[in-house]
Amino acid sequence: MPAKIPATVVTGFLGAGKTTLIRHMLDNANGKRIALIINEFGDVGVDGEILRGCGDAACRDEDIMELSNGCICCTVADEFIPTMEKLLSRPDAPDHIVIETSGLALPQPLVRAFNWPEISTRVTVDGVITVLDGKAVEDGLFAHSPEAVDAQRAQDSNLDHETPLSELFDDQIAAADMIVVNKADLMADPDALVSRLKSQARDGVQVLKSSMGALPLDVLLGQGAGAETDLEGRHEVHHHHGDDDHAVDDHDDAHHHDHDEFETFAVNLGEIADPAAYTAQLAQVIRTHDILRLKGFAAVSGKPMRLAIQAVGPRVDSYYDRPFAARENRATQLVVIGLAGLDHAAIRKALQP
Repeated sequence: MPAKIPATVVTGFLGAGKTTLIRHMLDNANGKRIALIINEFGDVGVDGEILRGCGDAACRDEDIMELSNGCICCTVADEFIPTMEKLLSRPDAPDHIVIETSGLALPQPLVRAFNWPEISTRVTVDGVITVLDGKAVEDGLFAHSPEAVDAQRAQDSNLDHETPLSELFDDQIAAADMIVVNKADLMADPDALVSRLKSQARDGVQVLKSSMGALPLDVLLGQGAGAETDLEGRHEVHHHHGDDDHAVDDHDDAHHHDHDEFETFAVNLGEIADPAAYTAQLAQVIRTHDILRLKGFAAVSGKPMRLAIQAVGPRVDSYYDRPFAARENRATQLVVIGLAGLDHAAIRKALQP
């Protein structure tokens, strides 16, 4: 059976910067075919036009689908599932699907929709990314303009307009595999909010600071969460909806590609003896040094097959992918991705089998 196509759900309140973050993904796709499903209200698809504006093969018109008949989690059967079926049936299927929800949409019902039989065998939720307007949250507002949120709420009669923003915020945090504190450059103390969110989120959820949504593609995509199979931990505070996002972000300089806050380095090691013990060791190293991603291959003593390793936060997955070639070097090669300032020497030493 072909591998399932990964899908990333991007959620967050009005003006948080979801569209800018997605535009940044497209600008740095490096040949990856990314299809977009955008949920916004009204006759003018602002986000779709912003994303189509990049003008290259990464955002072809046929790869951008807009759902504008209401909150995506209220139109799963009527709009979302048929759109997904159409996308998945294309002969040139995408490498990755990115779904930008309206801020009014709860992530949990959308994630549950991936268990519908029409699509469950063909696509999986790679991860849920919750984007926050860091400055607004720091100021206790959740969204930069509560008035704009209320105005957008009034456009969809399916919504419970009385739901407090704080409950919607909690739902978005509960569903997240990654939380992006955007507009960190405008905040007085972004690290304080990052620490608070880490304590509030599920174990293993990564909380990152961002300006202009400028985060590396390798960090945003490839989380491998399989969120549709992990619904129990993504509890909902309620079953209503509430806040919206689809206007031009005030931080819409989508060409800001400063990744200086991240770094990547490779580690070459010898063979490992015990895969289970070594993956447990990797999880501890990741926790100790706050590593975002770790991926690569290992040679296991006495085994002809190469062991593939993928780690997102402290969750480490491994499997044998293929035999080593006759003249191939039997070595362990890992790539470490994290925030700038990683202690390379300490990490290299800790990764020794």
